[in-house]
Amino acid sequence: MLEFSQYCLIASSILVALAMVSYVVVLAMRRTVRQPALAHAGARGSGSTETPEGVRGVGATAKPTGLVWYGSRLTVLALLFLTAALVARTVATGHGPFSNQYEFAVSFAWGMLAAYIYFEWKYQVRMLALVVLPITEAILLYSETADAAASPLVPALQNNLLLTLHVVTAVVAYGAAAVACAAGVLYLIQPEGGRRGLPKPALLDEIGYRAVVVSFPMMTIMIILGAIWADIAWGTYWSWDPKETASLVTWLIYGAYLHARVVRGWRGRRSAWLLMLGFAAVLFTYFGNLFFGGMHAYA
Repeated sequence: MLEFSQYCLIASSILVALAMVSYVVVLAMRRTVRQPALAHAGARGSGSTETPEGVRGVGATAKPTGLVWYGSRLTVLALLFLTAALVARTVATGHGPFSNQYEFAVSFAWGMLAAYIYFEWKYQVRMLALVVLPITEAILLYSETADAAASPLVPALQNNLLLTLHVVTAVVAYGAAAVACAAGVLYLIQPEGGRRGLPKPALLDEIGYRAVVVSFPMMTIMIILGAIWADIAWGTYWSWDPKETASLVTWLIYGAYLHARVVRGWRGRRSAWLLMLGFAAVLFTYFGNLFFGGMHAYA
């Protein structure tokens, strides 16, 4: 089963790479320019003459065609292979695939693909893949370099229910954060009126916000569950371990984003920068213990 899991992981990496190439080619091949004025996310059905593609970018239809179709289907197929890899790993090891850097890297990639596919389905915005898929591919390639050997759970992890809930919420939160980051990046690389082939800035601003609305509560639950788990495993709710501290900083950044947007009315470039800063904090939370050690050194 471990070999099968590994093969599925390799297949998923190849599929993500192919999907990524498909979207890059689609964007590069786009020749016709549709440059309408800045559209608002809620403009649909209000008399606007813009097409869905004009607002949402290349391939923004319910039924994508050509290379967009291939890119979309390859991404779904990659998620299925990654799901099979995680299930096979769970069967082989007897515990959830969350106990070390390798397993969480694969789970992290799964969360990003799942979150991307959800937002693609909800908003028909496929160009988010230009940012999400390269990040996913990088995490998958990193997992190939990590130690994939199956080993017994360390004593601190021998609480299957809390471990599962804690890490599942992290996977959902971090996956949605990747989508929010993608929306922020695409927002920042465009001029005010938008760039051909890419979703309109106003729609990206809305998607970034909606992704954080998913990510922030999951992050909050993850931290609370982690504190309960820490008390059971180590006898204290909070010890300012590097990973704990990084998680708190990440949570504060997304909390500041929501506060700035909802209370202060922040929109646009300042919000987009906060989305990117938040995801940088997510990556630091994941990779930081490689450099700083601490009680979470196993993952």
